[in-house]
Amino acid sequence: MDMIRVPGNELTQRLRRFLLEMDNDCGNWELCAITGASSLFYLTGTICDGMLLLRRGGDCTLWVRRNYDRSVLESEFPDIRPMGSFRDVAASVGSLPDTLYLDTAHATMEWYSLLSKYLPFKNVLPLDGVMLKVRAVKSEYELARVRMAGSAIGNILMNELPPIMSEGISEAMLGAQLLTLFIKSGHHGVSKFNMRNTSELLGHICFGDSSLFPGVFNGASGIAGLCPAVPALGSFTRYLREGDLVFIDVCFGVEGYNVDKTLVYSYRHKQPDYIIDAHKHCLDLQQLAASLLRTGSSPSDIYEEVLAAVAPEYRHRFMGVPGRTVPFIGHSVGLYVDETPVLAKGFNSPLQSGMTIAIEPKMGFEGIGMVGAENTYLVTGDGGVSLTGPLLDIITVA
Repeated sequence: MDMIRVPGNELTQRLRRFLLEMDNDCGNWELCAITGASSLFYLTGTICDGMLLLRRGGDCTLWVRRNYDRSVLESEFPDIRPMGSFRDVAASVGSLPDTLYLDTAHATMEWYSLLSKYLPFKNVLPLDGVMLKVRAVKSEYELARVRMAGSAIGNILMNELPPIMSEGISEAMLGAQLLTLFIKSGHHGVSKFNMRNTSELLGHICFGDSSLFPGVFNGASGIAGLCPAVPALGSFTRYLREGDLVFIDVCFGVEGYNVDKTLVYSYRHKQPDYIIDAHKHCLDLQQLAASLLRTGSSPSDIYEEVLAAVAPEYRHRFMGVPGRTVPFIGHSVGLYVDETPVLAKGFNSPLQSGMTIAIEPKMGFEGIGMVGAENTYLVTGDGGVSLTGPLLDIITVA
């Protein structure tokens, strides 16, 4: 079987950048451990039950409990060792520093209790912010995969999805057919999120005002989903009807790297002028935000400038529905769909070339649904460059 491998020189560059940021942000750190699946993949090219242990100025070892043989097959990381238990790791570490830096957002208390039995650190500090900062700037290798994902999702949503919309199809079944189209075009199958207890098959497949249903995800739109246990994809019992506004907010990924895109359709009927006007206003806001995605710009400043440009009549429903809006207009996209920086207050570190940011101005109308748009952009010195296609008016499906 041909294995898709992240090249060894790519892994070396990523590790070098991560260690440099640890030196910059975490002072005199001595030892850190990484357990989260996406961060393990980023630095080693494999996902496993184990941990990556990194010593400042010393060894970097991937310890694998399961499955060592698989990790050796698919990873070009230079030091991969089998781990029967944490006792094996402890024997290799020797003397312990007082503090362990850990990806605390992904290491469970159960996992840490097992680790601390053999490696009793006095203190644990988070390294999650360092990891997200490093991952925010994409290499050319990573951008090649993001571009493939962007090209595929743009083509499918603009050209291949409208013909399969038919009266009486459910949200769930349209989502299933869309997922099939995605897989055929190289989609890696799932969308991973940094937000705890969040996962998606594709995103939101919504007919009419189902896009206004209170959501479990931190976003402008919501969805009832397949059932309360799986609030994802779309409903089995909401069927497409003439005149429905169709809201499609989905992610596409290639070899781990995601893009995020939203398009809005009208099924066999033109929407009222006030809905069309609101959608066009969202497009104008997205274009403004994209023009501000320049190297050196502050995400919080971009957020404030776009927020100030929202017409007064829309402000109470911008980024949601009245009484239930979210305080951001975009987010970084990468191995997770929801990475940092976020276009929101409090994110003041300057943007860097090579970041990929999804911009998503939206607004909801009671009894109608959500309008707006989303595209994923590459940050450059001249502003954002769309990786997922052009800005589009509401698409009428005949």
